Amino acid sequence: MADTRTDAPNTIPYDHFAQMEFRVGRIMRAQEVPDADKLLRLEVDFGPYGARQIISGIRAYFPEPAQLEGRHCVFATNLAPRVIRGLESQGMILAAHNEEAGAFALLEVPPHIPPGTKIN
Repeated sequence: MADTRTDAPNTIPYDHFAQMEFRVGRIMRAQEVPDADKLLRLEVDFGPYGARQIISGIRAYFPEPAQLEGRHCVFATNLAPRVIRGLESQGMILAAHNEEAGAFALLEVPPHIPPGTKIN
């Protein structure tokens, strides 16, 4: 059945979405980015795909960055690298945020799912 909605914001063709790659990453280290109120620097293990540095604007939700260490989260892994405050970010962590409800959560998977696992 074709989608006939006219109110869908920012729709994209399916083939654009299909180009995205999402993988499980284990956060090995998390630390504040100096002189940046919103940023954390994450070192993330993607198993056979190696480790990467991810810069993320989630600092307000994690006043103790070390509490992120060991978590298995979902990341977009095939984005072009981007320099943020002089640091190269090699992906993006996925999170849910509802400002009206004051709710925030990282998209996590159970720890028995190994780093590098592709999200389908």
